[in-house]
Amino acid sequence: MTEFATRILKADRRALARAITLVESTRPDHREQATELLAELAGHGRQALRIGLSGTPGVGKSTFIESFGIMLAEAGLKIAVLAVDPSSARTGGSILGDKTRVERLSRHAGAFIRPSPSQSHLGGVARRTREAVALCEAAGFDVVLIETVGVGQSETVVAELSDVFVLLLAPAGGDELQGVKRGIMEAADLIVVNKADGDLKATATRTCADYAGALRLLRKRPQDAPGFPKAITASALHEQGLSDVWEQIRSLASWRKENGHWDGRREEQARHWFTEEVKQALLAGLETPAARALMARTAEEVASGQVAPGAAARALVAALPGLPESAPESLDVSPKSA
Repeated sequence: MTEFATRILKADRRALARAITLVESTRPDHREQATELLAELAGHGRQALRIGLSGTPGVGKSTFIESFGIMLAEAGLKIAVLAVDPSSARTGGSILGDKTRVERLSRHAGAFIRPSPSQSHLGGVARRTREAVALCEAAGFDVVLIETVGVGQSETVVAELSDVFVLLLAPAGGDELQGVKRGIMEAADLIVVNKADGDLKATATRTCADYAGALRLLRKRPQDAPGFPKAITASALHEQGLSDVWEQIRSLASWRKENGHWDGRREEQARHWFTEEVKQALLAGLETPAARALMARTAEEVASGQVAPGAAARALVAALPGLPESAPESLDVSPKSA
């Protein structure tokens, strides 16, 4: 792992790709190796500007990423794109075709594109996207773009991964009332109304004005610079307004660094992901053969009406720490035992 980490720190892209595959693996031995690798890379001191990007399907996220990414790469910046692809609820598989949708950017020497399956993880990102971001930072990328699955207003987990969260909207994508809905709107730092060109330009301008008015009604957060969050228009297809988007992102990031919100926000995110890892580790206790067998038997009792779901769940959780190699035939679901 020490040699592996050294290759990543030297910006070896093949090593970076293999490392992301390693951290995404669910095999126990791979998880141990991934933990060791991330420990080797800890303290490298490199930071990238993490930009979260979300929006509904069809809003033009891939076109925006390609045009925006090429603009940054042509300016001499090294850019990594982590695209999360939805996984099938039936088969668990993913198409992972995001790289083919940004063909020009994928061929650019200054860009690294990595699609990853969501693996039914909720919130719009994959479970190990945070670790993939850390690997890209270690490899020396200047900007890491995190593209979410693109589903709707609950897609706020990416805000816990990024320094600036950009929400893409389509023209006529909602009025002012739509803009004050809680959820993803509250997490956004910058709203970009895409497809502001041709016949849709006037509509995009009106939509932008609607959302700008709605944003003024939201309660300000400590990390909001004067004038943020704000709404602007752009056309990724015609590469118009992208420099303004970049300028707004840089302005907000600089203000947060100067006023102490950058480091503070990253500390909050680290605490958040520590809590999530603890939760996932506790859930992993349900994956042992004994736990699965006990859950299956208890589920049958619940399904037949012998036991109430709440009482059965409490009893199962209480029994997990001392669960032996072979699970008991049934649980004591009395209130005292639970």
